[in-house]
Amino acid sequence: MTSRLREAVIDVDAIRRNVARLRSLVGTPHAMAVVKADGYGHGTVRAANAALEGGADWLGVADIDEALTLRGAGITVPILAWLHDPLADFAAAIDESVDIGVSTLEQLDAVVAATAARMPVVQLKVETGLNRNGFSEVEWEAAFRRAAQLEREGALRVRGIFSHLANASESDDADAIAAFERALASAEEAGLTPDLRHLASTAGALRRPAARYDLVRLGIGIYGLSPFDDQSGVELGLTPAMTLRTRVAATRVADAGDGVSYDLTWRADAPTRLALIPVGYADGVPRAASGRAEVSIGGRRFPVRGRIAMDQFVVDTGDAEVSTGDTVVIFGDPAQGYPSADEWAAWSDSINYEIVTRIGPRVRRLP
Repeated sequence: MTSRLREAVIDVDAIRRNVARLRSLVGTPHAMAVVKADGYGHGTVRAANAALEGGADWLGVADIDEALTLRGAGITVPILAWLHDPLADFAAAIDESVDIGVSTLEQLDAVVAATAARMPVVQLKVETGLNRNGFSEVEWEAAFRRAAQLEREGALRVRGIFSHLANASESDDADAIAAFERALASAEEAGLTPDLRHLASTAGALRRPAARYDLVRLGIGIYGLSPFDDQSGVELGLTPAMTLRTRVAATRVADAGDGVSYDLTWRADAPTRLALIPVGYADGVPRAASGRAEVSIGGRRFPVRGRIAMDQFVVDTGDAEVSTGDTVVIFGDPAQGYPSADEWAAWSDSINYEIVTRIGPRVRRLP
């Protein structure tokens, strides 16, 4: 019998509904579900299939290995991969009809040089303010002319041009949109006529209509979480898709003055009952939330006491009737009274993206 000591229950119906909800709000011709990083911790293939059932018609991943995982699972819809090893061999991606995000002339040349049976299809990434990857404005003319020449020669097809918003402020995003418009004009002047133009992720898709173009890349929102500090996923009409749970591994009574966990950072003021929770930072539960977070047991919340360790932490259950084997919800849907990923993000000075994505391989994903 396989232990279910640590479980992340994934609600695929929630992913379907979230995608449908976002598509109804945004209204673009195309929607890409971003399933990189193991589907933000929800499972790449599981999340992809649910998102497609919800109305997505593209999938997005960071790297080629993630794209090939999806192809290996029998998923045939268009996929874009945009972050590459400098020594990457693009042949497998080309043969599996994966669109390759290209950010440099060197990558463009490497794509053309790959020994593949199919014509490469690329999407050109332009830099519009994040200063991560993408052709900078001074490179646009040369890059677009080179890509157009290769397209005329039948060496590749340019399907799209894309970039990313910083989501820092309305003015910063307006500057990025203006830069993207200049890039599109430069591409047209060079003779490129891409089918797809895309700039917005979930945040931009919801709050920057001018950034929607032909396609939006939906990431955190499809998992039921909000990209905003001032508006929750619930307020956006979304449902969290992950519930992280375990069981109480042991209980004990602590006397007044007894300390808990490494460094004894917390000591009981009076006799109380403690419950041992068998997950820790090896499983993605952030140590930074030590002494700040809460969990749910039997419909009640209880505070974390002392340090969160690699495999376990302790909560103070006071005089509540909590027993070994009771189900513990670390985070889940706040509509059901559970602590949320947003709360864990606040307790650990992080963001909800990190809370769900960092859940480790010891945690079984269900179903």
